[in-house]
Amino acid sequence: MDTANLQAFLAVVHTGSFSRAAEQLHLTQPAVSKRIAALEQQLDCLLFDRIGRHIALTEAGRALKPRAEHLLNLLHDTRRALGNLSSRVQGQLSIATSHHIGLHRLPQVLRRFSKAFPGVALDIRFLDSEVAHEQVLQGAIELAVVTLPPHSEPPMRSERIWQDPLAVVVAPDHPLANQSTVTLAQLAEHPAVLPDSHTVTHRIVSELFAQHALTPRISMTTNYMETLKMLVSIGLAWSVLPNTMLDDQVRSLPVKAASLQRELGYVRHTGRTLSNAAQAFIDILQQERETRA
Repeated sequence: MDTANLQAFLAVVHTGSFSRAAEQLHLTQPAVSKRIAALEQQLDCLLFDRIGRHIALTEAGRALKPRAEHLLNLLHDTRRALGNLSSRVQGQLSIATSHHIGLHRLPQVLRRFSKAFPGVALDIRFLDSEVAHEQVLQGAIELAVVTLPPHSEPPMRSERIWQDPLAVVVAPDHPLANQSTVTLAQLAEHPAVLPDSHTVTHRIVSELFAQHALTPRISMTTNYMETLKMLVSIGLAWSVLPNTMLDDQVRSLPVKAASLQRELGYVRHTGRTLSNAAQAFIDILQQERETRA
């Protein structure tokens, strides 16, 4: 069975479209359709129902999906294990990171890695931390440098690299901006903009308010920290930002009973072999942690 056909099948499954799968694979749409047709002919069954412009997996397609993922992950793992025998750090390294970490934490790490290992082609994908975590679990990427979940369960392993203190912030002309102290009850009376409810940062804030039998008035959500900062700076609401983003555009509030922080680091799949490049990247991340300790 041609692995290229399986890759095309999974690309269509994950994107929900032959055209988007073609873009992802850098192929033409007819080429993707040809690969799916060849796979259906090999397996002697239809994998997709085509209803107008919409597609849906058939029962056979649903059965193939986890098996195709397993086969391709096994193939990639085998290639990494054999490639590691040379002890050379080269090839491609696929990692994911959030926009915030990519902008504020990773530049120095990437600079050191690229200088030390010029033979590695970096494939960096900017994703929400939770999506990146799922991509590692599925085997689509080797490493994710993200906001860490409270707990990591096998087969996933997480390692903290940075502590990331958070501040409650408002615009300089916000009604609470010049208060000597602010309570959570006062904050709850004003609208807030926060990351989406599935994010670690949102859960940290919601759990803090819940501990005091309060609920924040969330008027809007977005996962881009830079967008949150802009919305705060123009006076639409209060929010929570990493200390690394604080400047004169926003005012940090002295909130009683609020000591907020999250952990940033990397996650990997313990059941899959790390490439030499991934291990070298982890080594540099750990050196970064030791430098800041």
